[in-house]
Amino acid sequence: MTITQQMVFDTLNMFAFLAVELTVLFLLISYIVGVLQEYIPPSKIQSILSSKNGKGYIVAGFLGAITPFCSCSTIPFLKGLLRAKAGFGTMMVFLFASPLLNPIIIGLFGVTFGLKVTAFYFTIAMGVSIAAGYLLEKFGFEKYIKPEAYITPESKGCATSCGNNGKTVSKWTKIWHSTWSDFKKVLPYLIGGIALGSMIYGFMPTEFVASVASESNPFAVPIAAVIGIPLYIRAEAVIPLSAALAAKGMGLGAVMALIIGSAGASLTEVILLKSLFKNPMIIAFLTVILSMAVGAGYLYSFLF
Repeated sequence: MTITQQMVFDTLNMFAFLAVELTVLFLLISYIVGVLQEYIPPSKIQSILSSKNGKGYIVAGFLGAITPFCSCSTIPFLKGLLRAKAGFGTMMVFLFASPLLNPIIIGLFGVTFGLKVTAFYFTIAMGVSIAAGYLLEKFGFEKYIKPEAYITPESKGCATSCGNNGKTVSKWTKIWHSTWSDFKKVLPYLIGGIALGSMIYGFMPTEFVASVASESNPFAVPIAAVIGIPLYIRAEAVIPLSAALAAKGMGLGAVMALIIGSAGASLTEVILLKSLFKNPMIIAFLTVILSMAVGAGYLYSFLF
């Protein structure tokens, strides 16, 4: 098999894998969120994740830290928070923190890079996520949420034809119809993002990434941060890949920037966010992730 054939194979394999995985994750998480909304009143979520309550930002950060979501599977949970009218600032904290503080990433970080580096990463990711959520709220970015993001899809129940259990069955059917309606709306975004991310994954060799982000390059950190975003890398793969790049000569500050860029955002996530946010909010989201990645990379190089 030639190099080109291998790249095409890797691209198609990644596309098929992500298409199946993200479809299942989106449907599953959306359905679970729908079930939770049936039992947890919006007023309760509003009180817990209220931007007026300073603790809400911290709760949102740790909620993100305990949810094993990647950057894309965070979206259906975010949609649930929007419809429950949780505080905007706390929702943004969750959006930033959830993929970055994924328990899998934290665990692999500790095993691969040690506790000091893991503590540094956790502190930066949590601190910047909370600060970004607070500032976006204060600067009025809530106005850049699309109105349709708050709308719960209409669905047809089956209360008239489900017998004695009609009410219960109708509830689950209603949740499923709502979940499926949401999925159909984001499907074009999902497929487009997966296609772009898979092509970049398949045709961008690790040797190239290591060469342009080597320790000798003074711009290695921002380059690594920018490269990280279009690379959709699973949580289980981002740390081993980063360790391999470090072994090939990539500076550890650049490695930190690459991890934050790839875990905190991806083309697929950005495209999915287009279904919820207007362009200024998308730009703000990318600015936060890039700033966090670059800042953490340079600070890591300085401290370690």
